[in-house]
Amino acid sequence: MLLHAGVADRRMWEALWTALTVDLDVLRLDLRGFGESITRPAGPLCQVDDVLDTLDELEVRHAHLVGASLGAGVAVEVALTRPDLVSSLLLSAPGGSLIADLTPHLCAFIAAERSALDQEDLDGAVEANLTWWVDGPGRRLDNVDPQVRDLVRRMQRRAFEVTADWDDLPETELDPPPFERLSEISAPTLVLVGALDLDAIQDTAHRVSDGIPDAHRVDWPDTAHLPSMERPDDFVALVRDLVAVG
Repeated sequence: MLLHAGVADRRMWEALWTALTVDLDVLRLDLRGFGESITRPAGPLCQVDDVLDTLDELEVRHAHLVGASLGAGVAVEVALTRPDLVSSLLLSAPGGSLIADLTPHLCAFIAAERSALDQEDLDGAVEANLTWWVDGPGRRLDNVDPQVRDLVRRMQRRAFEVTADWDDLPETELDPPPFERLSEISAPTLVLVGALDLDAIQDTAHRVSDGIPDAHRVDWPDTAHLPSMERPDDFVALVRDLVAVG
């Protein structure tokens, strides 16, 4: 199961979809509030319940979970909630509920996005996400794939539009939070991080790879927050290796 990043939706996996589905049964879904998953929940937002409901509906008893950023946090929460279900974890640029600290980069991004949204500048808010999460701190724009940037622009704008009136929506959170329960994870785990990513993700990757027993970490020096979109062929190889082990 492929769980997308918070700046994306299930379309982020398009470049590797054909290669993965040649001989694997693969699921990708839009988390609620992203892509085509537009129904506001009747109660608190709980991405984990949505993922588990999907797997139960499809009668999936065991799954390898591949999560990017926000999706990595959801994957870990699923593993903590239903450890019997999870065969392995690939946590790419782990973020979401796994982030423990407001680092300088993260604070700068939040300020830029909030400033644009306060001025009802949706284009500016989208651009803030592109600058921090696609380009990465300090990377020149001409070193970023324009097709990746354009797709993320469309996915992020869609998320803003879908959730425009969701500001008052409560979210269900694990207590204690996932980053305090990493030692409970028993599934084989691979952590992938790009060297050009934000300091918050670097810190989270360090915590996660140290906290999950026997986790293996891979660093890619030339990618930022979306390694699977920047190097899809290499990402497919990582998925296949982990599935073979798990």
